[in-house]
Amino acid sequence: MSMLIRIKNIVVLLLSLFFLMFGINLLAGSFKMKNPLEFVMTLFSASFIILFCIVGILYAFFRFFPGKADDETNHADTK
Repeated sequence: MSMLIRIKNIVVLLLSLFFLMFGINLLAGSFKMKNPLEFVMTLFSASFIILFCIVGILYAFFRFFPGKADDETNHADTK
């Protein structure tokens, strides 16, 4: 089961990187548009795509490199 989870995380990471490149390309292409309405819509959609891609990359990163082990205490514990 662990292998399937790793494969899923790798797929999420690869798709996020692909769509991040697509979003950056779309963002750069939006500045060449003549119509202001198309520019604004393309700019916001490219920013939205980039935002989702960053979340996917962070998801994969924190799944591959977890923060701490279960036996460590939390800094909020008073014991």
